Amino acid sequence: MRVCLGLALLLPLWPLARAQSPPVARVVPKIDTLHGEVREDDYFWLREKQNPEVLAYLEAENAYTAAGMKHTEALQEQLYREMLGRIKETDLTVPYRNNGYWYYNRTEQGKPYPIYCRKKGSLDAAEDVILDQNALAQGKRFHALGGFDVSPDGSRLLYLEDTTAFREYTLYVKDLSSGRLTDSIRGVWNGTAWADDNRTFFYLTADSAKRGNAVWRHVIGMPRTQDVKVFQEDNVLENVTVFRSRSGKYVLIPADGFTSSEWRMIPTARPTAEPRVIAARRPNVEYSVEPADGFLLIYTNDHAPNFRIVRAPDSDPAPAHWTDWLPHRDSVFVENVDAFKDFVVVSERSGGLRRLRVTDLRANRSHYVTFPEVAYGVFPASNPEFDTRTFRFSYSSLVTPSSVYDYDMRSRARLLKKRQEIPSGYDGDQYEVRRFMAPARDGVRVPVSVLLRRGTLLDGSRPLLLYAYGSYGATIEPTFNSNVLSLVDRGFIYAIAHIRGGQEMGRRWYDDGKMMHKLNTFRDYIDVGEELVRLKFTSRDRLVANGGSAGGLLMGAVVNMRPDLFRAVVADVPFVDVINTMLDASLPLTAQEWDQWGNPHIAEQYAYMRQYSPYDNVEAKAYPWMLVTTSFNDSQVMYWEPSKWVAKLRARKTDSNPLYFKVNLAGGHGGSSGRYDRLREIAFRYAFMLDAVGLAGTRQASANP
Repeated sequence: MRVCLGLALLLPLWPLARAQSPPVARVVPKIDTLHGEVREDDYFWLREKQNPEVLAYLEAENAYTAAGMKHTEALQEQLYREMLGRIKETDLTVPYRNNGYWYYNRTEQGKPYPIYCRKKGSLDAAEDVILDQNALAQGKRFHALGGFDVSPDGSRLLYLEDTTAFREYTLYVKDLSSGRLTDSIRGVWNGTAWADDNRTFFYLTADSAKRGNAVWRHVIGMPRTQDVKVFQEDNVLENVTVFRSRSGKYVLIPADGFTSSEWRMIPTARPTAEPRVIAARRPNVEYSVEPADGFLLIYTNDHAPNFRIVRAPDSDPAPAHWTDWLPHRDSVFVENVDAFKDFVVVSERSGGLRRLRVTDLRANRSHYVTFPEVAYGVFPASNPEFDTRTFRFSYSSLVTPSSVYDYDMRSRARLLKKRQEIPSGYDGDQYEVRRFMAPARDGVRVPVSVLLRRGTLLDGSRPLLLYAYGSYGATIEPTFNSNVLSLVDRGFIYAIAHIRGGQEMGRRWYDDGKMMHKLNTFRDYIDVGEELVRLKFTSRDRLVANGGSAGGLLMGAVVNMRPDLFRAVVADVPFVDVINTMLDASLPLTAQEWDQWGNPHIAEQYAYMRQYSPYDNVEAKAYPWMLVTTSFNDSQVMYWEPSKWVAKLRARKTDSNPLYFKVNLAGGHGGSSGRYDRLREIAFRYAFMLDAVGLAGTRQASANP
């Protein structure tokens, strides 16, 4: 590979004092050759995180964005106050019981982080604050907790803390009687598991590319130098985790990639035992393990594209001893299994929606938990107890606030434990949900979920926010989002495109939206947008696109392919420099994700990726209004990807539409860590959207007449 670094300063440094002029990044051509194609990267130098010129450029972009959005500051504040008014600031979660204690966390007005609490024996007992994140975060620009793991006897707490936003964790052990920190281990990864002796635990470390790769055993009070490495995975395509099973009988160690799996288990009663492989890795065979009472339930795609569930004796769980427990079904996709002593709950998907299949093991009888709405999301909640007949789940829809239920798996009775409160008022009857299937160009029909105010006239005049993700098999459920009401109450329609790359319609939906089929993801989104215009939900000059991370890749691809379809595009922490990132195996996630996007070192895969990589396809043409966000300490999508993309867009686009780049200099992949700062970030994005469609001066319609 030939590399040439030219230092031609084609343009002067951006004028910091003239924030109204778009910043112009210096051009420093980096030229190389890949598969016979000469590749020129004018902004490769923006990767130099410690270069003061890079920071100055990002600060100039922030100044330009602030100046361009200054006229919306009052609107931003109004949006923030509205969204804050829909949050019960002083609140608590539904307590759950585990090993003789009731655990919950609560929030207090004005405090950005949760307070973690418990009560012994009864909810009438005195509260014990076991961790106050507000106190831990005092004086820190960023604060995030990783694992939160109480020992089986309730005497000690393991927790992980990140103050860098770069997922650099320190593990602490807290004695819950004295409040004293007894042990700390720096440079760990997210994942812990206790042994039965309450003094031995397992933790993870990661390699330089932030891939969980090793499991260690630690004994309280012993120096780290005496920790024992229990397992290490050297295959860069596999990611290691560790956790304790709900049954309490095993420490489980999955080593999973995107196309294969290999799990190990250690008895919690014998923490020094060698980990035992459950099923050796086989190409294109994935599986996950859920210990039940004396046996294992394993859900796998082995001879089952939509996954089946097999039963195996925990004494010898090799595939030779697998027997079908729930056979493969062509139209039903198995997503998750929760095993209890006498019951099993299978989360499965049919017709694009999740359903819960409950099996009574003693009666050998199954039934489904039913839900009334046309589109909804349902999720298993906190269910740590193994010997129980109660299953807790969370349910919501685009119009139904999040609701936590306790479900009696034997009597089938459900008890509403808590529904999300909207202090400023909310009347769900003022809104309606529609769901339809949009035709894609290859004949596939794509589910679309829509939220609008009841009585909205569909004449093409309404602005519409179209959200999607479409990667990693992640399913975007049509769930309640109180924030988006600030747009809908101002005349917006909100839609979710359940495009290929997710798993809404089963495993094939995912397979048809990755690797050498990734273009389907982008084409689906465009085709959904066209259908929304055809049906007069909106029009091209009123359509706003939004996605983040891999959904930001979606934004970058579709705005290159069809800039005429959108009035505005908001790309949050977007993965847009696909080829350069996937060429560099030293970066977090790169090698692990060659089975997701492709490996550009392989000519055929490079040629395919070259068709859609947003940074590689910026052209001299008109682009819509654009807002791009990033965080300087993002470890999943490096800040320089959107930085380079914005710089290239500024240099090539031919229109005069706003292009704003907002950089969070302290945040991580999810932006700011505190709940109030996150709301302000959302208010900023919404103000941009409203401004783009000419509604910056409108006021909120009443949602609670």
